[in-house]
Amino acid sequence: MIIDFHAHIYPQKIADKASKTIGDFYDTTMCYNGIPERLLESGSRIGVSKYIVHSTATVAHQVESINNYIISEVNNHSEFIGFGTIHPDYQDFETELNRIKSAGLKGIKLHPDFQKFQIDTEIMDPIYEVMANLKMPVLVHAGDCRYDFSGPKRISNVLEKHPSLILIAAHFGGYTEWDKACEFLVGKKVWFDTSSTLWKLPIDKANEMIKSHGVENFLFGSDYPMWDHEEELQRFNKLSLNNDERDAILFKNALRLLKSIE
Repeated sequence: MIIDFHAHIYPQKIADKASKTIGDFYDTTMCYNGIPERLLESGSRIGVSKYIVHSTATVAHQVESINNYIISEVNNHSEFIGFGTIHPDYQDFETELNRIKSAGLKGIKLHPDFQKFQIDTEIMDPIYEVMANLKMPVLVHAGDCRYDFSGPKRISNVLEKHPSLILIAAHFGGYTEWDKACEFLVGKKVWFDTSSTLWKLPIDKANEMIKSHGVENFLFGSDYPMWDHEEELQRFNKLSLNNDERDAILFKNALRLLKSIE
């Protein structure tokens, strides 16, 4: 069993444009275009049974339409578990968060680098408080040495201000900023996912971070459509993990997290 805790999906009519935009942002070529059917095809080749799916509102007026799309895809695909979106400029955030939770979405995905806000800005504090009260985890794109929106130190600031918030810092806690993730996040009450990391982070460093932060705090993620599931699993299998540790990251930790928010 495998649970992919980090997968982006897009409607057919914008999928090509959306995936190209992301590829250009990271100066890479995407493996897929982000349509749900290709996600299911890619994941099925390694035995993925559940996918946490999401998309990001880059401006406030996209919030409701994106959330409606994720709700629709979750209703259409039993394999999908939906995380919604929110934006710091969206005014009636409490109503929207309650609406999407009632509709079955389990959490929120934020990408501060795309959305152009610092993750620890005080504007987000009341939003985090509502998410914490609703037991809605927030999956945050973490890190990027090119920007100062979502670095590990800023995520640490959020954790200090909102200790009851369930926070998942993607990309081993800080894409291209793994030393800072070790300095500011390792050992704290925060989940890491494995997405968009193992292609670049040296294997010895990855093993060290898992040991230091604890196997029980890691979740497997593909970052579809950025990567192919078979390639991601091949990278994952190079880690120095025993069978129990491997299963914990591939699905057991995700099951435990999801059960905690029921």
